[in-house]
Amino acid sequence: MITLEFVYALMGVMLAGIAIVNLRDSTSAKRYVNAAFWGLYSVTFLAGSHLPNLLNGLIVIAMVLVTTIGKLGGAPAEQSTRAEREASAAAWGNRLFVPALTIPAVTLLGTLTLKYIVIRGTPLVDPKQVTLISLGLATVVALIVGVVMLRPAASGPIVEARRLMDAVGWAAVLPQTLAALGAMFALAGVGPIIAGIVQRWIPLDTPIAAVTAYTLGMALFTVIMGNAFAAFPVMTAGIGLPLVVNHFGGNVTVAAAVGMLSGFCGTLMTPMAANFNIVPVALLEIPDEYAVIRAQIPTALLMLVANTAIMYLFVFHK
Repeated sequence: MITLEFVYALMGVMLAGIAIVNLRDSTSAKRYVNAAFWGLYSVTFLAGSHLPNLLNGLIVIAMVLVTTIGKLGGAPAEQSTRAEREASAAAWGNRLFVPALTIPAVTLLGTLTLKYIVIRGTPLVDPKQVTLISLGLATVVALIVGVVMLRPAASGPIVEARRLMDAVGWAAVLPQTLAALGAMFALAGVGPIIAGIVQRWIPLDTPIAAVTAYTLGMALFTVIMGNAFAAFPVMTAGIGLPLVVNHFGGNVTVAAAVGMLSGFCGTLMTPMAANFNIVPVALLEIPDEYAVIRAQIPTALLMLVANTAIMYLFVFHK
C-alpha cells in the first residue's frame, strides 16, 4: 500500500539533490552552508519517521544554527539570458501551462479513483491520505510531461529546483513548522483557553455570533501565527467544535472547510506568512516589501465577509 511515506520520500530525494547541486557548485561562496541546510532538511523527510523524536529535534536545531551562523546564500544566476527565455516562451505560448495544469488534473483524478482500487484485499493507497498521495503522484507526472515537452538537459530539473529553493531559503520550512506549532498548541490545550477568553468577553449566545467569532478568530490567529494550518486546530478546538458544531448543531464538514478558508484570508494580510507575502517580493525585486500584502488586504476582507455569510447560511443545514 502506498502511504504518505511516498510523498516524504519524494521530498527527501529532491532536497538531497538540491544539497548535492549546491555542494558541487564551486562558484558559490555559500555552497557548504546551503548544502548542509538542504541536506539536513532532506534527512527529516527520508528518515524522520524512523528516527527518535529527540534526534529529529536536534536536526531541526542544527538547521537553525546553519541559517543563523552560516547565513544561507541566495539563488544562483539564470543559466539563460532574458532574451532566450522570452523567445522560448513566445515559441511555446500557452502550451507552457500544460505541466502546471497537469498537477491539479491528476490530483483530482487520483482523489476520485485511487481510493477504490484494491489489490488482493489491500487498498492501493492509504484511504486517509489519498489526496496528498495523489498530489505527490501528480507532481511526478507533471515533471515527466515537462521533460518530454521541453527536452531540457538531464540535470535541468534539479538545477532549477536548486535555484528556486535557494531563492526561497529558510522560508520553505515555514508551512511545515507552523503546522507543527499549531498541533503543539492544540495538544497543550490552547483551544479551550481561547474559547474561555472569547466566551467571557463576547456574547456567543446566537449562531451568527458563534460563526462570526470562528471565522474572524481563524483570520486573526492566522495573522499572528502566519499559517492557517497552525490556527486551525486551536480555533476549531476552541470555537468551531464546541460552539458552532456541538452547541448549535452545525455541520462539521462545512464548518471545517469554510473555517480553513477564513484562515487563508488572514494569510493574505500578514508578513508572518513570509513564503507567501515576503518571498515573492524578494524574487520580483519589488522595492516595497509590503506591496503584496497591501494589494491583497481588500480581497482578503471581502472573502472573510463572504466566508462568514456562507458558513452561516450552510453550516446549520444538514
